[in-house]
Amino acid sequence: MHDILPEDQRYFQKIYNVCETLINFYGFKRIDTPILEDAALYEKGTGLTTDIVQKQMFTLRTRGGDYLTLRPEFTPAIIRAYLEHGMQALPQPMKLYSTGPVFRYEHPQVGRYRQFHQFNLEVIGDGDPVIDAQIIQIFYNILTELKFKKLIIEVNSIGDSQCRPYYKKLLVNYFRSKDSALCADCRRRMKENPLRALDCKEEKCQREVRQAPQIIDHLCEECHRHFKGVLEFLDEIELPYRLNPYLVRGLDYYTKTVFEIFEDTEEGRKMGSLVAGGRYDALVKLIGGEDTKAVGGAMGIERVIALIKDKGVSVQKFIGHPPIFLAQLGNIAKRKSLKLLEDFRGVKIQTAESLGRDSLKAQLNMADKLGVKYTLLLGQKEALEGTIIIRNMETGQQETVKLEKVVREMQKRIKK
Repeated sequence: MHDILPEDQRYFQKIYNVCETLINFYGFKRIDTPILEDAALYEKGTGLTTDIVQKQMFTLRTRGGDYLTLRPEFTPAIIRAYLEHGMQALPQPMKLYSTGPVFRYEHPQVGRYRQFHQFNLEVIGDGDPVIDAQIIQIFYNILTELKFKKLIIEVNSIGDSQCRPYYKKLLVNYFRSKDSALCADCRRRMKENPLRALDCKEEKCQREVRQAPQIIDHLCEECHRHFKGVLEFLDEIELPYRLNPYLVRGLDYYTKTVFEIFEDTEEGRKMGSLVAGGRYDALVKLIGGEDTKAVGGAMGIERVIALIKDKGVSVQKFIGHPPIFLAQLGNIAKRKSLKLLEDFRGVKIQTAESLGRDSLKAQLNMADKLGVKYTLLLGQKEALEGTIIIRNMETGQQETVKLEKVVREMQKRIKK
């Protein structure tokens, strides 16, 4: 687990601002669920055979004997809240989003920690393939807004309860003759969930997986129709995707569409998926509700930040910088500076300052480091005369204006 220091908080803030601006356009509403939930919710919802439940959950026992788990993902808790609060009686679909920490006890991968953060989207109550495509589109748009350029979507269908059992039998029969070539985890998966062998990262297992039967060749008519619809919508909105017939995702509740989004660069491939998700039409009923179609996905914030940093983008360049620095010298100037800062706040012009410093040289050095375009100089003489000096930091030119007019003057200059 890790601390998020002030310089990194700015990356988080920028990413969340981009996310929330976009999803407000698409009509999503925020939902926050507790970090602690009954352990049985994840055992049932995420799946007893998943690595998350078997290896990665932080579970504790309370004094009353209850077993609680730090949430390893958002979806089961959101479905629990959907049912508990009667959201199924509201106009459907419910379009919900969440942000916050999730917890997994594991050997952390690149860009991931035992406490990490996700941005999560869910659409509950609609089974149309256009919703699958829209979820993918929204995440793709978010990453594009964050200046990722070489993005690729990997997509697959893993069928449903109609066609998946037959495919599992094919898979088990294929791997039976390869048993000695599989890792211990995959030999166990053959008994519990053979699809998970397709997701194994061990090279010796990957060699065998490349020759395995592909589920896309064995989808039932409904799953085939649904997946064909998803691909047609992705084609219509011209998103770059490739079929990955061995993409399964690591959670038991997925049905039909599964997807991941990567940056298709050397650094991006090392980092792994930035976004992952899919359809989970059986989960609501599994947790105790009626048959309800649903689809969602999650973006790993730390992974996104790590790739942004790999590009050499500094915090200041990433978030922008204030256009103005207010430098002051002397007690009278300091008092007037407090009022002036509030005037700039009132017109929504971000203004940097260092009121506690008395050295003008130190303040100007700070203005240089921040990369501001203008520095306002308010000394003892200017404070007494009711004036202030505007310095253009690019040209070095200075101009004295009335203190009472400086806010309006800076609005004009910044607008230009």
